[in-house]
Amino acid sequence: MRPTATELRSLGISHSSRVAAAPPARPRPLLLSDSHPLDLGARRPDVMLHGLATDVKIVFVSSNLPRRCGIATFSADLMAAVKAADPRVVCRVAAIDEPNERRRYGGEVRWRIRQGDASNYRAAAEAINRSSADIVNVQHEFGLYGTWTDGVYEDHLRPFLEALRKPVFTTLHSVPPEPTLSMREAIRSAAELSDAIVVMADAAAGILAERYGIAEVPVVIPHGMPVIQPHGRGRMKKKLGVPDRTIISTFGLVDPRKGIEYMIEAMPAIVAGHPAALYVIAGQTHPELRRHDGEKYRNQLVATVKRLGLENHVSFIDEYMAQQDIIELLLASDVYVTPYLDPQQITSGTLAYALGAGKAIVSTAYLHAKEALADGRGILVPFRDPAALAEAVKSLLAQPDRMQTLERASSAYARDMSWPPTGEHWLALMRLLALSSPAKSGQPGLPWSRTNCGMGSWRARPGAGLTGATQPAPPRFSELSVASPTGSTMRHHQS
Repeated sequence: MRPTATELRSLGISHSSRVAAAPPARPRPLLLSDSHPLDLGARRPDVMLHGLATDVKIVFVSSNLPRRCGIATFSADLMAAVKAADPRVVCRVAAIDEPNERRRYGGEVRWRIRQGDASNYRAAAEAINRSSADIVNVQHEFGLYGTWTDGVYEDHLRPFLEALRKPVFTTLHSVPPEPTLSMREAIRSAAELSDAIVVMADAAAGILAERYGIAEVPVVIPHGMPVIQPHGRGRMKKKLGVPDRTIISTFGLVDPRKGIEYMIEAMPAIVAGHPAALYVIAGQTHPELRRHDGEKYRNQLVATVKRLGLENHVSFIDEYMAQQDIIELLLASDVYVTPYLDPQQITSGTLAYALGAGKAIVSTAYLHAKEALADGRGILVPFRDPAALAEAVKSLLAQPDRMQTLERASSAYARDMSWPPTGEHWLALMRLLALSSPAKSGQPGLPWSRTNCGMGSWRARPGAGLTGATQPAPPRFSELSVASPTGSTMRHHQS
């Protein structure tokens, strides 16, 4: 049920004029007023939030570093950002491991889940119930929480959520617009059994309503990115040993979904007009791909380079790169390219990094790129089209003023999406969900009613904050929208 204006004002929240009129066909979130930020203790570390100490205990259910997985890196970045927002926050992890894999983890990992074994997920939930955790965050990607048999997806998140007796919200890293019936049911189940759903793009919110039939509007928090000062291109080129080259780059775990071969095939046309052009492909082959196919895909890319005579114009960095190495490559780059092949891709950490680095970006028109590069922030091209990639890159290299315009647009767009403020958005949501739970009686594992906090939608609003640490206990929520200011560190997200 949507909260009343009186209830919202009691929290320092006001109705946005954007939603005060008759509701549109698709539900839209209420917005926190920029003039009434909701801090929930972020600025007042001395306060107690109705019995909930600000050192909230969070359990992340995710793959975890050193596993070479984009979700693992994202979760590490998120934990670092949340800790930076409030150093007293306690982060623990239930780490998802591949079958027959046993890694050495840091002290943050308290539970292990064997991927592909539904009973393991249920057992992990029961163990978390016995802990003192205040809130659980599931980082969801289909491959981590289920298996496919003859095209049918067996959902292993459902038994976890059914057994869990802690407040929980689920982050959806993938929201396919054309899901199979079994995938659709898995996402519907996650929404039904979670106290909130988080997505990283507005497009995902529409897809959940229109394609999955999920009425509750999700929380939208943009993909975080490191704080990068977008300057020093010449200095970085010298450091990388390519001072006189025009750098076009792509980074991330290498696999066929990235469409790198199409960018390689675009290079002869680019080199014809820009002989100093160098396409840098940075990143190891995706571990799952290498496990099944070895280096077949990379070898095909190398063969294409040789066939086209591009040995002096295409370079591979076959490493799982440290964050600083990625930042230096981005800063040295003149144009960043994501030639990805999946039009349904809703989140790209590498695109987020390139925006944060203030790059001129050329990309195929997958969902995240269409949203992030709208309003002239980048150039979108068709899928599997080397000629279009070549023309887009050439147009930027031939027009330095246009390239600088795109760089400024990227930097401005990303300014409020770096991990410091984004970490505060996440922490505010966690505190509100934990605060709204009757399980705060101090009895670990006490069942709590998900209807007590029917979180519909927050929207992270750049530049606004969250206040109300001394306000009365919050009412029941349905559709809210969040915002916050700054503070963080992080690693890199190769996806």
